[in-house]
Amino acid sequence: MIREVIVVEGKKDVAAVKRAVEAECLVTGGFSLSRHLLSQIEAAYGRSGIIILTDPDSAGERIRKVLSARFPAAKHAFVPRDEATAADDVGIERASAEAIRAALAKARCQEWQPEAVFAMEDLHSAGLAASPAAAERRAALGAALGIGYANAKTFLRRLNNYGVTRTEFTAALAAMEA
Repeated sequence: MIREVIVVEGKKDVAAVKRAVEAECLVTGGFSLSRHLLSQIEAAYGRSGIIILTDPDSAGERIRKVLSARFPAAKHAFVPRDEATAADDVGIERASAEAIRAALAKARCQEWQPEAVFAMEDLHSAGLAASPAAAERRAALGAALGIGYANAKTFLRRLNNYGVTRTEFTAALAAMEA
């Protein structure tokens, strides 16, 4: 059983998570975060911690941003977009149990004091920005590191904010190249 409460967007997401792991879940119901829901999340945050597992789309990212501002010590889990897509629909409910377990195993806390370990030059030299295959490479590396897919600017912020080390980055990049 996972100790933290997993915060997802919808009831179908809860069903997908429950197929993958034994855990308590809270549903945001999309972007309409009611006072009652926020108090439930706050209670879970104080009691056992929370893991934010939103859809790999723009709406999910907006919800993640609001929740992480309010709950800075929350863990974040990311299911890669290609593993959460079926029938032209993107969402956690579309992810396999294996993809959800892998994302939860790689859950990371956002750093209180982010370190500027990486710079945009690192992304350029690794082919993660300003190259034809950059988006595809960021998606693959984001999945390997457990920080999800993002545009170059957000990917850089995640590298620095989620405590990715230079060693982890280099090893994941080498594995991706192999």
